[in-house]
Amino acid sequence: MNGANALIKSLENQKVEVIFGILGGAVLPIYDVLCGNKNIRHILSRHEQCAAHAAEGYARASGRPGVCMATSGPGATNLVTGIANAYMDSSPLIALTGQVPSKGVNTSYMIGRDAFQEADIIGITTPITKQNYQVRNAADIPKIVNTAFYIATTGRPGPVLIDLPKNVQTENAEMDFTNRIDARGYNLVTDPDLAQISRAVELLTKAEQPIILAGGGVITANASDELMQISDLLMAPVATTFMGKGAFPEGHPLSVGSIGMHGNPAANRLISETDVLLAVGTRFSDRATANLDTFCPNAKKIHIDIDAAEIGKNVDVDVPIVGDAKKSLRILYETLSRALPKRKETAWVKRVKEVKEKLSPLIKDLPKDLVPKTLLFELRKLLPQDAIVTTEVGQNQMWSALYFQALKPRTFISSGGLGTMGFGFPAALGAKVAFPSRTVVDIAGDGSFIMTEQELACSVMENIPVTVIVLNNSVLGMVAQWQRTLYNKRYMAVHLGKTPDFVKLAEAYGAQGFRVGSISEFQKAIKEALKSKVTTVIDVPIGSEEDVVPFVPPGCGLPQQRGDY
Repeated sequence: MNGANALIKSLENQKVEVIFGILGGAVLPIYDVLCGNKNIRHILSRHEQCAAHAAEGYARASGRPGVCMATSGPGATNLVTGIANAYMDSSPLIALTGQVPSKGVNTSYMIGRDAFQEADIIGITTPITKQNYQVRNAADIPKIVNTAFYIATTGRPGPVLIDLPKNVQTENAEMDFTNRIDARGYNLVTDPDLAQISRAVELLTKAEQPIILAGGGVITANASDELMQISDLLMAPVATTFMGKGAFPEGHPLSVGSIGMHGNPAANRLISETDVLLAVGTRFSDRATANLDTFCPNAKKIHIDIDAAEIGKNVDVDVPIVGDAKKSLRILYETLSRALPKRKETAWVKRVKEVKEKLSPLIKDLPKDLVPKTLLFELRKLLPQDAIVTTEVGQNQMWSALYFQALKPRTFISSGGLGTMGFGFPAALGAKVAFPSRTVVDIAGDGSFIMTEQELACSVMENIPVTVIVLNNSVLGMVAQWQRTLYNKRYMAVHLGKTPDFVKLAEAYGAQGFRVGSISEFQKAIKEALKSKVTTVIDVPIGSEEDVVPFVPPGCGLPQQRGDY
């Protein structure tokens, strides 16, 4: 069998159902094998970066690894932003790239000779992948594919790249399609240390004002049920990081929303008052903690994470627990339930209710006109509970984090660590491919959406209908807000103007578009979009000086003024 056939058979053995990609000369042998293949669907993206984002959206929604493919040189380098995004947000991704020949029978080798469309994608992606491989012998393909999927999906998930020189794709060899892997030096620790669990139990049973901080690792580990059990037992409120949004249902009485620079003011206030912090699957990023010296100043800190490198990296903790979040929380709950009777409403719970009523942006001062706060509150009522919402990056992202309630895990997907403008739309397409029967909505800004709007062609031609809500303020909203706040309104390079016309743009691609000017028109457009068989773009004009303005209370370790960041 040749290498191209071996690759596709290896992907089939890994239960791969879809590849997002763009072909080119260096991957033609692989695409020739894909031609007529009935087990793997190929989706033709319109830009390689979008193929990677779509694969990540597929992975984030489903929990299964996403697969993307590109040719050599610029095709491979166009994947880089998407690979980096997946690396920062711990998403399981397999990136396949073509490469110029490493050796040849009828042609000399080209690698290292600056051949046409050659790029050192191994060197380029080494800092942003868990592992990468350049295949030198076709016979190694099954083992490398097995190992790549194992590394991408275990421990802290992340992207793995496989670079395939063209001669390897056409080379014939005897293939071994066993489950053999080769991951020397890759040692997983999934079971928590029971002595550390006991120390955590001791702190939590004595805590008078406990709070749980859930990060994206809770969602990755499918540990939301265990998290809820512990919250219920301790009567402990749950805050989330931005990446943890959806790990705990935000309609729950003990949910206090996301912490951070643009987090829920109630969450920021309460986390500053806790005496014991149980943090699970979080890296304590700068956007969540801000001033590390004053973050949770009076709290004992317990940190559970699968990645030992994250524990103590940003925040010193009292009880470090390295292990799988689901296993660790299950053992912690079982041990806690033996040591502690279920608590009833405590003074701390009453305090949580008081702070939420006073500070929560969801229930206070809801305007009746078409502003992001009201729009997102209405959107939640119009969508099914299991609808998947993606976002772009910028003000639209922060408004979504503040005002749109995520009720289930894997239903809120956004670019957290890298903050990639243009992520949301292709990620929405990937999520829709993973779950064709579910509603998928991308909450966008005009600046972000125009970076990847060409994927409207992909959505129409590949029959992947999603809804895009463009919060259109005709500026690059977040940096405009910073210039407004920090630079005395000295605006520079942020005005986008009134082009394009998003309704006409959608129609040009064969999608449908609406422009709305009121809440009632928005409600009608959403209902039409949910019935549509093609992607719908809803243009929502908003004020160019509309700000994201959370109230950050003093003493919480977060910026007290918007300009402090």
